[in-house]
Amino acid sequence: MASNGERGIRRRVLQWVTATGAATALTVGGFSSPVVATGFASTTGEIPPGLEPFYTQQVRWESCDGYSTDGSDLVGAGLECARVTVPIDYDNPEGDTAQIALSRSRATGEKIGSLLVNPGGPGASGLGTAVVADGTELAERFDVVGFDPRGIGASTPQIDCLTPGETDAWRQDPVVDMTAEGIARAEQKSREYAARCAERTGADVLAHVGTRDVVWDMDVIRAALGDAGLNYLGYSYGTRLGSAYAEAFPGNVRAMVLDGALDPQQDPVEEAVRQAAGFQQAFDAFAENCATGEDCPLGADPAAAVERFRSLVDPLIDRPAATDDPRGLSYPNAITGVIATLYSPQGWEYLRTGLTELEQGRGDTLLLLADMYEGRFADGSYSNSSEAMAAVRCVDDVAVTDPAVAGELDTRSREAAPFLDDGRGTGNAPLGACAFWPVPPSGDRHAVDADGLPPIVVVSTTEDPATPYQAGVDLAKQLDAVLVTYRGTQHGVVLSGQWCIDLPVARYLVDLAVPEGDTTC
Repeated sequence: MASNGERGIRRRVLQWVTATGAATALTVGGFSSPVVATGFASTTGEIPPGLEPFYTQQVRWESCDGYSTDGSDLVGAGLECARVTVPIDYDNPEGDTAQIALSRSRATGEKIGSLLVNPGGPGASGLGTAVVADGTELAERFDVVGFDPRGIGASTPQIDCLTPGETDAWRQDPVVDMTAEGIARAEQKSREYAARCAERTGADVLAHVGTRDVVWDMDVIRAALGDAGLNYLGYSYGTRLGSAYAEAFPGNVRAMVLDGALDPQQDPVEEAVRQAAGFQQAFDAFAENCATGEDCPLGADPAAAVERFRSLVDPLIDRPAATDDPRGLSYPNAITGVIATLYSPQGWEYLRTGLTELEQGRGDTLLLLADMYEGRFADGSYSNSSEAMAAVRCVDDVAVTDPAVAGELDTRSREAAPFLDDGRGTGNAPLGACAFWPVPPSGDRHAVDADGLPPIVVVSTTEDPATPYQAGVDLAKQLDAVLVTYRGTQHGVVLSGQWCIDLPVARYLVDLAVPEGDTTC
C-alpha cells in the first residue's frame, strides 16, 4: 500500500500536469507531422456560398456542466459553454453536421473581441484553455474562447477507436521486437487499430477530422462570435492550425500568436529526428541538475546517466514494476511518463521521484504521469485524446508506407535520443497505424503561402524539446512574421509568467503593436 507521503506526491503530480498541460503534446512512439490547408482562398470576411446557415448562427451560452472531458473544472472556473454547428464535409454543406464545443471567459473590461485559443495535441481538449489569460490585460480586453476541435472532447461526433480495456492492453505491450516476426505482429496490431477506428467512428467522419476542416470550423466560430477578424493564440499543434488558417483565410486575421511552432514544410523523418534530439537535450539537462543533489537516481555523473536510466527501465520490457494499480508499470508507460516530465523543468521533481521509486521496484508515479497523458481517469475510463491524436495525424499527412523509410526513422531516432534506445534496433521497424488508415490524407507538406496576411508573431524557445527552435524560425520566415525568441528549456512560454514575452504579446494582441525586429529574452 502507498504511504501518506507517496499519496501526497501523486496528488502534486496530478495538480502539476493538470495546471501545466505538460503532456498534451506528447508524441511517444511517433512524432507530430505538420500540415497546412490547401485549395482555399481568403474570404476577407465574406460568407462562402452555401455556408450562410453556419456563419450566421447564434451562439447560445449555457452552463459548462457536462462539457468537461479531461477533468477540467469548467464550472468552478466560471466559464460558459456552447456548441456551434458545422458541416462534416464542407464540400457537402447540406449533409451531416458536427457540433463544436466552445468555452468562454468573458472580458472584464472594454472588449475588443474574442481571443480563440488552442493548446495543441492534436487531440487535446481546448475548453480549459479559456482561463489561460486570467489575471492579465488580455482577460480584460477579450472574451477568451477555448474549443474542442471536431471529433475531440465534448465535440460530436466523437472519434472512437478502442474500449478502455483495449487501450489498457495496448499500453502494456512493448513494441521492441525488430525481427521480421516482431514487425509483422506490430503491423497486425496497427491494422486492427485502424479497422476499429473506422468501424466505431465511421470512415466519413475520420476523413474530415484533420486540420484542413478544423480551420474552416475556426472561421465559422469567428463569424458566429461576431468578430470581423480572428484573434488567435495557438500552442504547439495549435500553431499548425494557425498557419493553416493564415493560408486559407489571410484576410480574416486581425492578430495571431503562434507559440512552440511546427514547420509545415519540414520533411517528416527530419522532423522526428530533431524532436528526438530535443528530448535527449532535455533529458541531459535533467541529469545534470539531478546530479547536483543528493541520492540522484541517475547517479552523480551526468555522463553515465543514459546507461543508468536504461538499467532502470529495460527490465520493464519483460516484467512491469509493482504499483498499487494491478496493471503495474509497463515499459511503454514508463517511457511515456518520463517524457511527460521533460516538457519543462517544473516536471523534473516528479521525474526524480518516479525514477527513485523505480530504483525501489515501484512504478506508481510514472504510471500516474502516463495515465494523465493518455487521458485515463481513476475509474479506468479514458478521454479520447490519444485516439484523436492518431486520427488527426493520419489524415494530416501522407503516411510512411515504405519499410525502408520506417527503418531509417527508427535508426536515426535511436542515435538522436540514446536515452530512448532499448538496444534492440535492427535497422528495420514496423509501419504505424497511419499506413493502414481507412481514408486518404487531406493535407500535404509545403511552405505556407499567406498573401495578404497582416503582421503576426511567432514565439520559439531555444531548448524546446517537442518543437525545436529552428521550426519556429522557419515558420516565421514563411509567414513573414516577427520572431520572438525565449531562452529556456520548456515547450511553450506565452502566458506562463515570463514578462519579457507576455508584455510584447499583450501589446500586440491589444494594440496591434508588432514587436520591432526579432526579439530575444
